[in-house]
This record gives sequence, C-alpha cells and structure tokens, in this order.
Amino acid sequence: MEPTATLPLLVLLVVAGLSRAQFRTSLLDLSGILPGLSRPANHSRIFYAVMFDAGSTGTRVHIYTFIRSGSDELPLLDNEMFHSIKPGLSAYADDPETAGQTVRMLLKVAKKTVPRLEWKRTPLFLRATAGLRLLSAEKARALLEQVQHVFDESPFSVPDNCVSIMNGTNEGILAWISLNFLTGHLKAQTKKTVGILDLGGGSTQITFLPKLKKTIESVPVADYIAKFDFFNSTYELYTYSYLGRGLMAARLATLGALGAEGLEWRVFKSSCLPKKFRDEWSFGGLTYRVSGDPDGYVGYKLCYQEVLKVVKGIIHQPYELEDNNVFYAFSYYFDRAVDAGLIDRVQGGTLEVRDFKKRAKEVCNKMSKNPPVSPFLCLDMTYITCLLKDGFGFKESSVLQLTKKVNNVEASWALGATLDHFHHLKIR
Repeated sequence: MEPTATLPLLVLLVVAGLSRAQFRTSLLDLSGILPGLSRPANHSRIFYAVMFDAGSTGTRVHIYTFIRSGSDELPLLDNEMFHSIKPGLSAYADDPETAGQTVRMLLKVAKKTVPRLEWKRTPLFLRATAGLRLLSAEKARALLEQVQHVFDESPFSVPDNCVSIMNGTNEGILAWISLNFLTGHLKAQTKKTVGILDLGGGSTQITFLPKLKKTIESVPVADYIAKFDFFNSTYELYTYSYLGRGLMAARLATLGALGAEGLEWRVFKSSCLPKKFRDEWSFGGLTYRVSGDPDGYVGYKLCYQEVLKVVKGIIHQPYELEDNNVFYAFSYYFDRAVDAGLIDRVQGGTLEVRDFKKRAKEVCNKMSKNPPVSPFLCLDMTYITCLLKDGFGFKESSVLQLTKKVNNVEASWALGATLDHFHHLKIR
C-alpha cells in the first residue's frame, strides 16, 4: 500500500491493535492506511460509502469518498481507503462470532476514515462472494447473521439487505463497471470499453462488451448475457462466473480434493508440487494434507495434463475475444504475476499469455533442483496459463493489462457495487 498520509500514533494503534513496541516495527506497513483527501470548497457535496468484500481468502473494506455531480450523472470519486484481513469469513464457518470480530476490526478503520458527523449518513454494506457460495446454506446464513448483528451495533447507516451473498453474474458485471468507471469509459458518448478477468480464490469471472451479434447468439445458455441500464445507458455484456474455478478451488480440483471426504487420513498428491513437499494446507475452513509425488515425475507437461482436466469442457470460449477489448486482469492474476517476477508489485504492467506459459515451464521444470518460494507456484502458474489458453481461448500473443489499482483505487467489483447502490441496476 502506498504511503499517502501520516497518522497520529493513537489512531494507528487502535486501527491495528498494536502495542507501542509493535507499532515501531510496523510503521512502514501502516503509515499508508488512510489516504490524504482532496477537498472541494463546498463540503456539502462530499458523501461516503463503506463496502465490505467478504472473499474466500480475505475480508476487505473499501471506504469511498465521493463528490456529488448532477442528479443524472456519475458521481466523482475523490479517493478510496482500503484495508484487508486474512483469512476470509468462510474460514470461520464453525465459529461465526470470530467472523464478527473480523468485521469489527475493519469497522474501526471505517470510523477513523469517515468524519463522525457523517456516520449516520454513510451506508454500510457487505457482499460475500464464492467463499460463502461454496458453504452450506446453514453455515453461510449463520455468518451473515453475525455480520448483520455487528452492523446493527455500528453508528453507520444500515440499509435494507445490506448484508448478502452476491451471485457470480453480478460479481462480473460490477467488476466491469468498476474498471470502466476508473478508466473513464462510462462517460457519455464513450463507446470504447475494457474487458475484465477476475481470478478470486473460489471463482473466476470474465466480462466484456461484445461488438458482434454472433458473440451473443453463440452462447450455450442465456445466462452468459446480461443486459442492464446504468446512468442513462443500456449495456449488453458477455459475462460468466465459474464457481469452483478460482485459484484456491482449482488447486483442490487439480489435487482431486474438491468435495473429497476422509481429509483426516488422506494425502492428496500432484505432479505440480515439488517431490519432497509434504504439508497441510487450509482453505474454506478445511485442512488438507498435500504432497508432491515422491515416486513419480514432476514438471510442466505432467502438471498441465492434470490442470487441463479441471478446465477442459467447463470453461466456455467466447466467439469474439481477440479483437474486442483491452482486458484488465486482476486479483490472483496480478498476485501470481508478481510472485513469479513478471511484473512490478506497484506498477503492474502488460503481459502476453505466453509470458505466463514461459514462466510456468521454468518454475515447474526446475522445482526439483530449485524449489520455488511457494510450493504451489508451479500449479498456480500452470492453471492460469491453461485457464487463459484452453479455457477462455486467448492466443499466446494476447496482451493483458495486469493491475491491482487504477488511479490509486483497488481493481475489484466493490466500487461497482457501491455505485449500484446509488443507481440500482436493472439487469434483465
């Protein structure tokens, strides 16, 4: 996170829950929690919104400061404060009260960001994604009820239905709105847009605005197309969310552990892991024993064969892709590209699909002699390569814009969901 302001010591201690000794060692990490705000002369035009993203691997809070424009125009985004905590709420499926504590900690950050006089007018939301969609209805409901209780105790405005599980279609649409808002493509008279590729822990989304009718006509089912009105414009998007094909869920599927029983005694092996690797790994509140195959071969070709079974025949390839939009890829696409040394952690950058493939080969084929920093890096990079090529159908020469932030704002669906609150989408 980029340093943008210096906070009083007491504020940082409260937000982070640190002792003064711990604070000294954490100053570099925490000095940028709250960004500096640019204030117009008329403060009455400023308003705030707080959006919680309850993902499968972490809970994040986005605190937006907007400036009002005309009633029929998009508001101006002044800035965003972002903070996150791991693991995600789904890790507390059997302990909802601890999940509530996670939300309370992030609410402290919101209270330090939004002026006290604005608390009652600032709406509070939590939208859960694939992590809770993968849970049983009973466990998911218990977590949401705990969050609702925490929200009701807070000094913020609590709208109806402010705590819910978001469906995958909306996740893709709202991420598309976020990225096109931040890149300036939602302004009136703008016809060019950008597509989005979002790789979460539990699900993955692809969304773009087709130029050809055949793209819409050739979808396998109507669920791949969403038409909606947004700020005086109508959009018809190609969008789909693949539950169970996010990066962490794909690890489980590759290992044959997705939905498996007997976790207390089974060991899940893969050619995508170093031969000598053997450890426990947790996701979604469950712990799995995983290892490489000490008696088998490892490497990119064998790993790709394993991963291909998770992708082939499941991911639809849109008719129109190559000549359409610039695609922004974020979340785990960005994180793994950073981990693999392909892009800068702050600046991001553009990559071709073949760059993922080349680095996946290097990591997988060398991991016996040179184990990667993460034992899952071979599997993750191979999955991303396979998802893009054999899943969505991108060419190896296809260029993607890898980003974590656009204009200092997190690339995610959260901004789109917040804008949706102020101008409800009419999806049909």
